[in-house]
Amino acid sequence: MIPFRQETPKRRDIKTKVTKYSDHKNDLKLDYKCRCGYCNDIDVWRTTWYEIDHFVPQKYLKTIEETDYSNLVYACRSCNNSKRAHWPTENEFIHHKNDVGFIDPCNDEYEKQFQRDNKGRILHKTLLGKWMYYKLKLHKPQHEIIWQIEELDTLIEECEKFLENFHNEALKERLLYLYREYRNYTKQLGST
Repeated sequence: MIPFRQETPKRRDIKTKVTKYSDHKNDLKLDYKCRCGYCNDIDVWRTTWYEIDHFVPQKYLKTIEETDYSNLVYACRSCNNSKRAHWPTENEFIHHKNDVGFIDPCNDEYEKQFQRDNKGRILHKTLLGKWMYYKLKLHKPQHEIIWQIEELDTLIEECEKFLENFHNEALKERLLYLYREYRNYTKQLGST
């Protein structure tokens, strides 16, 4: 099995007052390293834009302002739409109870709920992870596909470095051509 993600995102302690929570999007994108807090998909190869999720849904906020940075999550549209205003405890201070609810994706406990198989499919490891897995629809094939594209991209970078010292010029040019075509294709995926 493969770890769910390489590192836990960490929100900076941003206290800047903003008029609307979307003003924090660039900071969130930076803190989450261009990845959805919930599924860890990188935003490069998604065909829909990334959004801002209120970890504790707005309708349950009593003491936290809706623009409070500490409650915002950089999220892909799929995870944001799946999570919506689901908050089983209905209490802003109780995130989960009896293996039902959510863990903040910036908490190290979040990634302990999941792992990946060798094809990149997300799997749940705990009962709370299972509940989040189905609520966030982490079983969707898009998560596996994006993980595989990212792995392929890493392998191609390694091959390009190897080819720098390769002596068969014809094969080298052919491989570099294929890599350029792949990069053009993935750029198109990111711009749709």
